[in-house]
Amino acid sequence: MSRRRPGIEGVLFDCYGTLIDILTDEHDIGTYRCLSRWLMYQGVRIAPERLRASYLRRVREAIDRTGERYPEVRVEEVFAGICAGHSIREVDSGRLGVETARAFRAASLRHLGVIEKSRSLLDLFGTKKLGVVSNGQRVFSEQELRVLGLYDRFDVVVFSSDLGYQKPDPRIYTAALEQMGVPACGVLFIGDDHENDVAAPLRLGMQALHVAEAWRRYGT
Repeated sequence: MSRRRPGIEGVLFDCYGTLIDILTDEHDIGTYRCLSRWLMYQGVRIAPERLRASYLRRVREAIDRTGERYPEVRVEEVFAGICAGHSIREVDSGRLGVETARAFRAASLRHLGVIEKSRSLLDLFGTKKLGVVSNGQRVFSEQELRVLGLYDRFDVVVFSSDLGYQKPDPRIYTAALEQMGVPACGVLFIGDDHENDVAAPLRLGMQALHVAEAWRRYGT
């Protein structure tokens, strides 16, 4: 006798490559030239080449300090440290760190849009509890979801920067399930990465589909 598959009470989505089509270039010196000029007007003086080197070094150092297997850092804190170290007048480094992180994202952004097949999935599952679990930085990722008209469609939104670790760490999925209030067996995870969005959720007892399979299965 075959076991009946649990029903779907909630759906968790990955963000980038699943809901949002995005292209950024965080290594292009042009990104740092733009950010360096912007920082000049905020009271921070640092050359583009030094800004890039300092940012990449500080991110590596912050990652090493976490001691996590799948570490995450908060980029606004990285930029706050840079701003504090290169200010030419008194600045609120915490506030400026947030603004610099968003300016950095804007300078590095090459393309941003909604994946329409996945918007159709949101419509299809609209009566279920919905959530996002993303290896992303809330400081700018939340804004991208909002500007694309997606953020308010979700009951739960978890970014790795909230927690200090990334998928496939099981704790990030557990945090989302606890906020959603639905047992793992009743949640479907959809994403574009086989390890992070299919294998890891399955190990926790969730249902899971690669986003391309979800498009095929549900005819979007």
